[in-house]
Amino acid sequence: MPVPAPYSHTGAAPGGASAPAAHATRAPAAVPSPRRSAESAALSAGVPRIDDPREMAPADARELSKVFFQRLRSLTEGTAEYQYVRNTLIEMNASLVQYAVRRFRTREGCDIEDIVQVGTIGLIKAIDRFDPARENEFSTLAMPYITGEIKRHFRDTSWAVRVPRRLQELRIDIAKAKESLTSELDRSPTVADLADHLGLSEEEVIEGLFAANAHTSGSLDAPQAAPYEYGGGQTEGHTLAEVMGEDEPAMELVEDIQTLAPLLERLSERERRMLGMRFGQELTQAQIGAALGISQMQVSRVLNRILGHLRDSMLEDGPQATGRAASVR
Repeated sequence: MPVPAPYSHTGAAPGGASAPAAHATRAPAAVPSPRRSAESAALSAGVPRIDDPREMAPADARELSKVFFQRLRSLTEGTAEYQYVRNTLIEMNASLVQYAVRRFRTREGCDIEDIVQVGTIGLIKAIDRFDPARENEFSTLAMPYITGEIKRHFRDTSWAVRVPRRLQELRIDIAKAKESLTSELDRSPTVADLADHLGLSEEEVIEGLFAANAHTSGSLDAPQAAPYEYGGGQTEGHTLAEVMGEDEPAMELVEDIQTLAPLLERLSERERRMLGMRFGQELTQAQIGAALGISQMQVSRVLNRILGHLRDSMLEDGPQATGRAASVR
C-alpha cells in the first residue's frame, strides 16, 4: 500500500486543501559530529587540529606542546576551546607516562593498565600546574609528578597490612642503608650499624624492620616448593596451612612430668607408695589406711600435705625446690 507523502509546512494537502499549520512537519536539527566539534574548537582556540596526538614523534610533540601551553593559559577554563587544548596536551605527552611506567613493569602484583592510569593522573596534574612563562621543559616538571603519583599508589595499595606512612618511609631508608653498609663493611650490618648510619635509636630501627614484614603476605593455601627426592630441582609440596605447627596439648603434660619427676624422688618410700596407691591403683583413702595400718583421717591429712608441697614446688620460679615433704606420722 503506498504511503502518502507528508505534508510540508507550506505545501498543499493531497486533495488540494491547505494543510493546517499545527500538522506541519519540521526537519530535525543537525547534530554536529565530534570531528566537526573538535575542528571548530581548534579553530576557535587558534591552534592546529591534530587527528591523532598519541602518534606524534616526541620532538614534534615537544614543540607543539609549547604552542598549546601558551594558548591554554590564555583560555577560560571550562570552555570547549580550553578542553580541546588541554585534552590534546594530555594525549601528546602520554609517552611520558609510558616511559615512567617501564621501571615498574617487573614489580610483583601490579597491573600495567592501572599504573598507566595512575601515571596519567600525575601527567594531568603537571599540565594544570605548568607555567610556560618560566621557560622550562615540560618533561622536567611532568616526570616527578608522574613517578610520584605511581609511588603513592604503591604505597597506599601494595602493603598487605596497613602501616603508618612514617614506617613505610623508614623501611625504604633501612633498605638503602643496608645496601650501602654491606658494601662498605663487607658484611651484613647489625641493628647498631643501621641506627648509627641513620641517626636513629636501635628501637626505631627494630620497629622499621618489623614493619617491613607487613609489606607482603603469603597465602596459607598456596603450595610450597619442595625439593625433589631424586635428581634435584623443586616440585610443589604441601600447602603452608598443612605444614604449620600448632600447639600440642600433650606437651604441657610432658613438661609437668619432667618437672614432677625429681620432686617425687625426694619423697620417702612410704610417701611414694601412698601416692601410687591413691592415683595409680585408684584405692580409696579407707583402703590405703587399712593397707598402711593408719586411719583414713591420717591418710587424708598426709596426702593433702604431700600434694600441696608438690604443687608449690612445681609453681616455683628458678631452681626446683630442694625441700622434702613431711614424713607420715
